[in-house]
Amino acid sequence: MPESPPKPWPTGIVERVEPLVRRVLAPNPSPYTYTGTETYIVGAGSEVAVIDPGPAGTGEAGHGDTRGAGHVDAILEAIGDSRLVAILCTHTHRDHSPAARPLKAATGAPIAGCAPLVLADDGPRADSAFDPTYAPDRVLADGETVSGEGWTLEAVATPGHTSNHLCYALRESGALFTGDHVMGWSTSVVSPPDGDMRDYMASLQKLHDRTDRVYYPAHGPAVDNPRQLVRGMMGHRRQRETQILRLLEQAPQEIAAMVPKMYKGLDPRLNGAAGRSVLAHLIDLERQGRVVRSGEVWTSAN
Repeated sequence: MPESPPKPWPTGIVERVEPLVRRVLAPNPSPYTYTGTETYIVGAGSEVAVIDPGPAGTGEAGHGDTRGAGHVDAILEAIGDSRLVAILCTHTHRDHSPAARPLKAATGAPIAGCAPLVLADDGPRADSAFDPTYAPDRVLADGETVSGEGWTLEAVATPGHTSNHLCYALRESGALFTGDHVMGWSTSVVSPPDGDMRDYMASLQKLHDRTDRVYYPAHGPAVDNPRQLVRGMMGHRRQRETQILRLLEQAPQEIAAMVPKMYKGLDPRLNGAAGRSVLAHLIDLERQGRVVRSGEVWTSAN
């Protein structure tokens, strides 16, 4: 996993990335969020939409997390005199959706996008807990749209990282807002029980079959070679699957023993996330009848 770029980061600063798109970086950097969550403002006229409003910074979800402090104010400043017509969330992890609620309170704009989803957090990190405050006014199905003056956003269902994950395609420019599904700086964590490797791979294939010009992820830089990156990501996941099968052909193993063999030189803070992705692969292989498990021990079925 690459190191973060040198500071200063543009936290709280409005950056225009193309004529219809601006972004504001939230103050919530971590080993899993890179320099923070990137909130996008779509539209250049009297009507705009916000994608992934980010953390609210008000101790949301009872975790006392204030790392998003001031981010809603920065979004409102970026919106200016325009009317916010939609607040869109790609999924409901706490670094993406909690600010939707105070943003709606400040503007009256409806919350739309992914379906609500709240699960007990048994994942690798605190910021992956689901947001119990998320209450959309409209849930978007695959292919449904939200529009405003000069722009149209189409929902693209991409389950895998979470079962409710959506991307958003900006029809006027060929841009795709990919949330956590595809990021240029890191692969996405796929953490069962909600994260599903088979769904994730199918969603990658779905994006590879599209013709989007550029990806704007919620963390990290824009992706200017999207189909090439997605192709590489699918190959990377297949290599991980091959690693797992080879290790289990040698001897039955627990996930904790497999992670250091598969992820050489990994930051110890990321061991939990790596283990969750290994588990996601194993569950998929178990469905295929290629591995079996007994308690915490996994064995090749060959």
